[in-house]
Amino acid sequence: MSEIRLFVTTTEKQAEAVLDRLSEVFGEEDFAIGTTEVDEKRDVWEASIYMMAVDEESVNERLTNALAEDFAHLPIEREVLPDIDWIAKSLEGLAPVRAGRFVVHGSHDRDKVKTGEIAIEIDAGQAFGTGHHGTTAGCLEVIATVARTRTVRNVLDLGTGSGVLAIAAWKLMHVPVLATDIDPIATRVAEENARVNGVVTGMTFATAPGFHSTAFSTNGPFDLIIANILARPLMKMAPQLVANLAPGGSVILSGILAEQRWKVLAHYNGQHLRHVRTIWRNGWVTIHLEK
Repeated sequence: MSEIRLFVTTTEKQAEAVLDRLSEVFGEEDFAIGTTEVDEKRDVWEASIYMMAVDEESVNERLTNALAEDFAHLPIEREVLPDIDWIAKSLEGLAPVRAGRFVVHGSHDRDKVKTGEIAIEIDAGQAFGTGHHGTTAGCLEVIATVARTRTVRNVLDLGTGSGVLAIAAWKLMHVPVLATDIDPIATRVAEENARVNGVVTGMTFATAPGFHSTAFSTNGPFDLIIANILARPLMKMAPQLVANLAPGGSVILSGILAEQRWKVLAHYNGQHLRHVRTIWRNGWVTIHLEK
């Protein structure tokens, strides 16, 4: 089945604004969204949403409505994508990513791991999270900080994707880790990646679309919750997330555009969490809070 890209062409500033609107409308669903620079000198950018052909009609209608108020002057364009594993292709040859003691690498770069580094092997695949995105690297940095400064007895990686953050937490702290995702494919990929990295005990994987899953009550409350998702669902789930956080626990939030940070912080400050630190990477932020 063909994959479709619907997109608008505009300036960098407007592309970011369109991305914000797409995050509001599609942020809790499985459609990939993003911006791409087309021509730096002419300030030409594209803001896109990707879907399978079967979803195109409904997504197109919702996209049109979402852009009607402020972006009606931007025509919606369409591209049919070839049947290629674009994730794997785009990551071919990428160098290892280092964040603190962590190094995230593909199987072809095992020999580049240095003495004393905590290696996490993640090859390009169906689930997001290879360490090359600023949000993942930011989370790795804060995980290392929490491990140095707090006592952590158990961890929740919410929206685990490839499992890279859950694996990092286990390798650094050797405590029980629950890794959940709304996508069963991501859950399976994360479990496979854990095995590749030699993690055979101490990690639990669950497909959980919401906090009503028994996986949370069985394994929680948690001393550390990592949620690298998107701003809108992070804000919506704030009360439930904090309810699953142990007293004195830490929260790492990411998948947040820099301009969205104040809204996210407001929701978690409202749940009586204290802001510790914000890390900025390539237009994205990672926020560390404590209970």
